[in-house]
Amino acid sequence: MTSCSLRRKQGRLALMQGVLPVIKSLLIALLFVLVFIVPADANPYLPKPGEKPVKLRIATCAVSGGFAHLYIALDYGIFEKYGIKMEHIFIRGSSASLVALAADEIQFLYCAAEATIPGLATGVDAKLVAAPLVKLPYVLVTRKEIKRPGDLKGKSLGVTRPGDLSARLSHAVLKKFNMADEVTIRPIGGSQSERYQAMATNVVQGVVVTPPLDTRAKNDGFNVLYRLVDLDLPFIYSSLHANSRILRDKPEVVQRVVAAFAEAIFFMEKNPGKGKIAISQAMRVKDEEALRVSYNVYAKEIIDRRMIVPAAAIADSVELVRASGTHIRKRPEEIYDNTFVNNLEKSGFLKDLWGGELPRISR
Repeated sequence: MTSCSLRRKQGRLALMQGVLPVIKSLLIALLFVLVFIVPADANPYLPKPGEKPVKLRIATCAVSGGFAHLYIALDYGIFEKYGIKMEHIFIRGSSASLVALAADEIQFLYCAAEATIPGLATGVDAKLVAAPLVKLPYVLVTRKEIKRPGDLKGKSLGVTRPGDLSARLSHAVLKKFNMADEVTIRPIGGSQSERYQAMATNVVQGVVVTPPLDTRAKNDGFNVLYRLVDLDLPFIYSSLHANSRILRDKPEVVQRVVAAFAEAIFFMEKNPGKGKIAISQAMRVKDEEALRVSYNVYAKEIIDRRMIVPAAAIADSVELVRASGTHIRKRPEEIYDNTFVNNLEKSGFLKDLWGGELPRISR
């Protein structure tokens, strides 16, 4: 080999030795971009840098541990992440809440769909756009002396008002027991906790409640007489409603709010301690067993990570409303819109959020 060839070879070797560290650095930088930047950009529902937050109002129609995903989204800045400045207000009862929603006093409502379906079916100008909780979490708790259904004869069950969800569920239980004519349904108003206190002081002898009040009832020496999930009723619990104005004028904002709820479901499942705190603050309960049971119900047992509004359950519920003598003005498919929750899956958002495909749930 000539000295000239040797020098060229040594030069190429030196060049490669100098270039390889640079290539290695570039590859590491590229890997950093792929790992850390792409996932953030892959979320199509985040606001653009510098974009002004959208101010909105959302109401809850009751006080319930079943609304914990909303509380999580409010408490831990999830709405802000999606460019939403959300104000939360409380409006007692589904009827008043639907009136405020239709009047655009609030843009969103988080409430049990079974409580709002009668109003939606009769023409209220709003739709269900997501249903995180889709099974029946209610139980009938009774005083110590009432240990079996027959002991309810001549007694009373406390409800908020005639025709509301607590009343309809109480009627369904009594029908199951063949005791509809032997037990009084007594409207006493108030929240679940207030109706529970009325039962504890013997104003009424039983009430239907949701966790964590069932655990509190056991600890107080009362009886959990019946779990309403055994009624096998079509039921949709905590659900997101949007009024027609925002659906028409700002569908992209509705999409962001729905995405925020999906992330709140993820956040609550991955942070049990914070989920329990949200339930504890809402229900003013500190008992660890009650919070554990409640968390398992709301974060795992009756959750649908896809938040799909179940069409069959909507149709069944509308028929029950019709059978009660209510004049129905809307078809079942006119009172819900699964476009926004379906978009979460089509866009790959849910897969990226959960790190894989979500299992289907039975309906």
